Amino acid sequence: MMNGSIQNRDSFLDNVAANLKRRRRTGGVVKPQWKHAPQHEVYRNYSPDQLKKELENHCERIHTRYVETSSQHLPDALEEAVANYGNGLVCTWNDPRFSEYGLNPLMEKWETNRNLHVWNSVKGDENVKLAEQANVGITFSDLTLAESGTVVLFSSAAKGRAVSLLPATYIAIIPQSSIVPRMTQAAEMIHEKVERGETIASCINFITGPSNSADIEMNLVVGVHGPIQATYIVVNDR
Repeated sequence: MMNGSIQNRDSFLDNVAANLKRRRRTGGVVKPQWKHAPQHEVYRNYSPDQLKKELENHCERIHTRYVETSSQHLPDALEEAVANYGNGLVCTWNDPRFSEYGLNPLMEKWETNRNLHVWNSVKGDENVKLAEQANVGITFSDLTLAESGTVVLFSSAAKGRAVSLLPATYIAIIPQSSIVPRMTQAAEMIHEKVERGETIASCINFITGPSNSADIEMNLVVGVHGPIQATYIVVNDR
C-alpha cells in the first residue's frame, strides 16, 4: 500500500488552535491518568468461558444464531449453517485460517459445485459483483466483544469488507481466544499496534449481528441494509 501525504495540515491545525484562543501544542502532550476508569471494570475478572456465555446470551438480543463447536467438528458445523441458509453461492475471505482450521475439503466441495468465490484482489470490482450475488458470506472474527455481541474484522486486500456486507446472510467463525469483554479492549489492542508502528487495516468493521435499524419510531427492523440473518460459530478449543 502506498503512503499518502497530508496537505495543509499545519495551516489547518493553526486555524483550529486560533479559534480555540490558544497556541497550538506541538509537543509535550501526555495522556492523562484518570482517577476513575469504569470502562475497565466490565467483566474484568471473567474467565474465557464466562465471556463466551455472555456472548451467547447477547446473541439472543441481536437476533443472531449462536453455534458452539470444536475445531474438529467445525467443517460439519459450517456446512450445516450454510445449508440452513439454503446453500447457494458462498463468498469468503482469502484467509489462511480456513486452511488452518481444516476447512479446505469443504471449500473444495463448494468449488467443485461452482458455489464458492474466494476474494481475489486481482479481480477488482468482480469481487463486489459476486459478493452481491452470494447467498452466504463467511469470515473469521479477529476480535469479538462479549458485551455487545460484536465481531471485529480487519480488512485487507485479501479480506474485502463486502464479504460481510453484501451477501444475503452472514456467518462469522469466532475463535474463543478472540473474545474480549468489550470495545475498551479492542480499542486498546488497536492503539498498541499503532504504538508499535505496525500497519493496521485501512478499514476496521464492527458488526453486531444482522443489519438492523431502530431509528424509525424506535421500532426494530432487521435486515435493512445488509445480511438479513447472521450466525456466529464459536470454536471453543482455539
